[in-house]
Amino acid sequence: MGMHANEFEINEWLVRCLLAEQFPEWSGLPVRRVEPGGTDHAIFRLGENFAVRLARINGRLQAGSKELAWLPRLAPLLPVEIPVPVVEGRPGCGYPWFWEIHTWVRGETVAIEALDTVSAVHDLSVLIEALHHIDPDGAPPGRGVPLAERDEGFRYWLARFTGDSRVASEWERALAAPPWDGPPVWHHGDLDSRNWVVRDGRISGVIDWGCMGVGDPACDLMVAWKLNSLAAYHAFREAIPADDATWERARGWALSQAVAALAYYTPQNNPILFREAERWLALVLSDHAY
Repeated sequence: MGMHANEFEINEWLVRCLLAEQFPEWSGLPVRRVEPGGTDHAIFRLGENFAVRLARINGRLQAGSKELAWLPRLAPLLPVEIPVPVVEGRPGCGYPWFWEIHTWVRGETVAIEALDTVSAVHDLSVLIEALHHIDPDGAPPGRGVPLAERDEGFRYWLARFTGDSRVASEWERALAAPPWDGPPVWHHGDLDSRNWVVRDGRISGVIDWGCMGVGDPACDLMVAWKLNSLAAYHAFREAIPADDATWERARGWALSQAVAALAYYTPQNNPILFREAERWLALVLSDHAY
């Protein structure tokens, strides 16, 4: 079942066709779909060292992307391995959008329950601190916009949400938090466990940097509510120095993402994300330690 009503059908045949047409030197390499797939992109492993990344919906009609421009610059500055673009493909074989081939990030995606909480908190906090120390000069804006700019979208999904009625008042509380008034900082923008790559029980890589850029750091700090336990949440707060207003905005981010995911996806078309969002929301609504 597709995740989106207007999703483009992407399969191994399409990937092989694009490779044969545009990059024949790689067309003989094994191609394997990566599961679970991303919400916006389908990923295929190409040989041992590459990943083919194609948009499922709303792909790029023009050449160039943030990933192509910035991931090679960020890679040597971060404590984890990240995908580095190798080449950009163009529309072809019936596929309407530009696409990319990246380096393969070694490791595997595992359920958050299988990770040691202490190690995960340490690895994520070290990554976020490293991002905050990268010079933001000339960087693109990222996902970290003021919460007020998410209000219209939140209310759209709230009207389609059938869960806990407390989310409306909790969102208002997050909106009332003072906005970020510091310099914009680098953030990944989508630090869900589905984007962590694990080796030997540690988060050694992070993928899917499409939301990266500079802005309010709260959008990365929402990962505190995605660590699957109140104890992990408190450990993460101890590890990251941030003021109460930033944590309140981060809570608003976690709340809004959970509501949108639960209103848009179903247990049939995206069971992993749906279950994760249920846990995020339960933790947000149960958390009373500030």
